Amino acid sequence: MHKDEIKGVGKQAKGAVKDAVGGLTGNEKMQAEGKLDKAAGKIQQKVGEAKDAARDALKR
Repeated sequence: MHKDEIKGVGKQAKGAVKDAVGGLTGNEKMQAEGKLDKAAGKIQQKVGEAKDAARDALKR
């Protein structure tokens, strides 16, 4: 597992919390930030997965 995968999952979790809290409190800015954090985390996770796949392919 690549470090980007781990960081990406963390960003997704942080974003989910911000999204939920923003929704509960009516804070649209926080909710939007949460959605952005989740999207950025998903991208970072996919980059980490691609790096892992490339590294594995090179080992073969």
